Amino acid sequence: MPEISVVIITYNEEKNIARCLDSIKDIADDVVVVDSFSTDKTEEVCKSKGVRFVSHKFDGHIEQKNWAITQAKYPHILSLDADEALDEKLINSIHEIKNNWQHDGYYMNRLTNYCGKWIYHCGWYPDRKLRLFDSRKGSWGGLNPHDKYELHNGNTGYITGDILHYSYYSIEGHKKQTEKFTTISANALFAAGKKSNLIKLYISPVVKFIQSYFIKLGILDGYYGFQICKISAQSTFLKYSKLKSLYK
Repeated sequence: MPEISVVIITYNEEKNIARCLDSIKDIADDVVVVDSFSTDKTEEVCKSKGVRFVSHKFDGHIEQKNWAITQAKYPHILSLDADEALDEKLINSIHEIKNNWQHDGYYMNRLTNYCGKWIYHCGWYPDRKLRLFDSRKGSWGGLNPHDKYELHNGNTGYITGDILHYSYYSIEGHKKQTEKFTTISANALFAAGKKSNLIKLYISPVVKFIQSYFIKLGILDGYYGFQICKISAQSTFLKYSKLKSLYK
């Protein structure tokens, strides 16, 4: 039976981290929180829960998560963000996997809470994530800030239950995060040699809204579904607008 290290990266997560840590206490054999010098009570909360707390300079989501894995005691990793927690079904599924580990990595669903409402459409659910894996078989990749774990020729399975993602407590918070993340995305695209054009700048946001709101049924999530789809479309525009500005 493999022992599991839970690895979490944080920055100013005093509002969320206790919930995350409480949810994994029955399945974790090791917990390490890698923090990028929080200025709130994140460290205090983590130490009160008895987990290892390490400070490390933040150079990007992908870079931080890959470094964080090096701090784990065991190669079998459950990776979570501070604003996530495990539901009861997922906890039970991970217990079963520990007793019968058969794959190099395991996908699971993520269910997002937005301003107090669980979002089942907009393209936000089931939002499958590869979060339980043998770290000797892969690494974090993707394009900042949208990291994803990538297995190198590994095989994967799927387990039931949800990661509960407590994303935004207000629409204003979503907008502020969008402003921040689109800047990171634009810089990452620029570094990769990608360019903006009129289609990406003006057509892609419209397509994004239609896809999220109508095709992926964001309309069924009511007022907040509309806000999510609208901000997602704005995010697409901002990303390519900022990318265009970088070339100027």
